Amino acid sequence: MKRIPIVGAFAVLLTVVCAACSRSPGRPGPHSEVIAPNEIMSFNILYSQNCAGCHGHGGEGGAAIPLSDPVFLAIADDAAIRRVAANGVAGTPMPPFAQSAGGTLTDKQIDAIVSGIRSWAKPSLFRGEDLPPYAAPTPGDPHHGAEVYATYCSACHGPDGRGGSKAGSIVNGSYLALVSDQNLRTVVIVGLPGQGMPDWRSKVPGRPMSPSEISDVVAWLAAQRPRFPGRPFPNSSESSVSRLIP
Repeated sequence: MKRIPIVGAFAVLLTVVCAACSRSPGRPGPHSEVIAPNEIMSFNILYSQNCAGCHGHGGEGGAAIPLSDPVFLAIADDAAIRRVAANGVAGTPMPPFAQSAGGTLTDKQIDAIVSGIRSWAKPSLFRGEDLPPYAAPTPGDPHHGAEVYATYCSACHGPDGRGGSKAGSIVNGSYLALVSDQNLRTVVIVGLPGQGMPDWRSKVPGRPMSPSEISDVVAWLAAQRPRFPGRPFPNSSESSVSRLIP
């Protein structure tokens, strides 16, 4: 019987040992490389980690507006979506996500999020439709806005905006303190389909809100925002308040 040379036997043994090590518990498998956070470009991952908590999975809405709503995507262009995603909205729960504004995402990652959100758009639904502008071209008139509110909104939110049989208060101080005027405008135009609130075309059958009426009712809503949100004594000086505390 021929003997296997020592070198050959060692090579065979080394091959067996290496094969066993490659299957050892805890050893990373193929394609398991960890990607650096700033190199992630998958829209699904970026949206899930940064947006879904407020805007819902698939942009269907949650604590914030539904980003996949076709009306929203028809009025908000790429620049508007990118500006909000990058810089956030001061005074609201919407934070900045761009590194240049103190966030964690690169410009390319912001672009990936904007592109992914835009992919949900359905432009064919609004061919020939006279869409209101996303941003108000001129400031609205709050006095006329009260009349607009009575016509289009009071049936659900009550005559004074404090809630009715179909919807809750729209002048709640805590709510108004957390939303921007643009957010109010967006909700008036887009509505909240998941909560039964129609868009700007359906509040009064056959009579969609005009751009000026939208601006005016937003101005009226903004005028209801408390000057000192969250303070129990907004008209009292600090000294007078301190006297009430034992």
